[in-house]
Amino acid sequence: MRRDALFRRMLLAADALAFVGAFGLTVLLASRPLQLGWEGLAGVPILLVGAKLLGLYDRDDTLLRKTTLDEAPKLFEVATLSALVAWLAGGVTQGSTLHRGELLLLWLALFSLLLLTRALARTLALRIAPPERCLFIGDSAAARTVCSKLTGHGGIKAQVVAQVDADEVALWTADALSSERLLEIAELAESLDVHRAIIAPGRTESGEMLDLVRTLRAVGVRVSVLPRVLEVVGSSVEFDDLHGVTVMGVRRFELTRSSAAVKRAFDVLGASLILLVCAPVMALIALAIKLDSRGPVFFRQLRVGQDGERFHMFKFRTMVRGADELKESLRGLNEAEEGLFKIAHDPRTTRVGGVLRKSALDELPQLFDVLRGEMSIVGPRPLVVDEDDRIRGWYRRRLELMPGMTGPWQILGPARVPLQEMVAIDYLYVANWSLWGDIKIMLRTVPHVVGRRGL
Repeated sequence: MRRDALFRRMLLAADALAFVGAFGLTVLLASRPLQLGWEGLAGVPILLVGAKLLGLYDRDDTLLRKTTLDEAPKLFEVATLSALVAWLAGGVTQGSTLHRGELLLLWLALFSLLLLTRALARTLALRIAPPERCLFIGDSAAARTVCSKLTGHGGIKAQVVAQVDADEVALWTADALSSERLLEIAELAESLDVHRAIIAPGRTESGEMLDLVRTLRAVGVRVSVLPRVLEVVGSSVEFDDLHGVTVMGVRRFELTRSSAAVKRAFDVLGASLILLVCAPVMALIALAIKLDSRGPVFFRQLRVGQDGERFHMFKFRTMVRGADELKESLRGLNEAEEGLFKIAHDPRTTRVGGVLRKSALDELPQLFDVLRGEMSIVGPRPLVVDEDDRIRGWYRRRLELMPGMTGPWQILGPARVPLQEMVAIDYLYVANWSLWGDIKIMLRTVPHVVGRRGL
């Protein structure tokens, strides 16, 4: 399809540009005069072939959400291989090979530019490409949930153009691969101009579902499936091949002691570095708060932390004194759902507080909570006591990790996420924890804060 070809070509061009740009930066920033040899550009096809072998040009065909961060481990491999091959080839620069420091510069520049150019290429391709038209096969409730996820989030440009109830799947799959049935489904897909089918399995038998998937793929329609088991275990599974039979092994829910130690070390190191860099800014914020309105610099609020332990979370004060007493009178302006309270333009906010909230700078004092061992940089959302009282059952296992300054709910926009959906997201975060996952959440938090999408 032309839409798929657009993404592939944009990514190919982005990778080639990243390679040439990395060599240019190396020559420009090297401590000695270097002249780039044309032989060095032979690494371009090596990089492109390596990326192709790792599936980096084909994964967008299968995904609704086009992301670059998820590719970082594979791009790391491609950058490492390409830089090493270019160096070993001996033709990187005219007259000499790169020194170790120059090779390191080339490798870092190539990895960074691959991430940057691919992200820009996808952004541009999403702007140019028409929306991906989807046929939803499932019940109405599931359709509404999926439709809500297709709008308002980055990396997605898709729309559901029609829905077929899951109970009607059997009508689609009788003699699924017969020429008549293929023709019927092909005509439906063509009449709706469908690019992708999203299937939410209901009571349909697995054999019928398999026939449906095969039929849709046979007529050129991409297929995405919502597996019900992943609502419970998320992606915390390892696929095990028992001589032709695939079995999903569910990883342990809680963190091992070594994983907990790694997460804590990451928190202490990260919080210390951020505080060191932001100390002058925090001092200026404190001064501005004191000059703007009466009251303390910090706001302390009782929250529920790891294992249900309560702690006082710190923020810079952004509201007038006595704001809690005014809360009940503002219930009619609440924009959050299911027990949460959030108003985008809260009248209790001070002038300085408005700036702090829009920039998320009011959250910086939580770094002290991180150093005290009461919070993590990334983790489940710390709830106030009355919100936590509403959480029941297995979702309370979200409390097995320390609450975080940011988390998966933050990059979705906390004002738009209902309480029950938020705690389900937190539960899956705990079930799927990894350090790389934390780093991705931190990186994805930045554009949401800069773009004020979480407010």
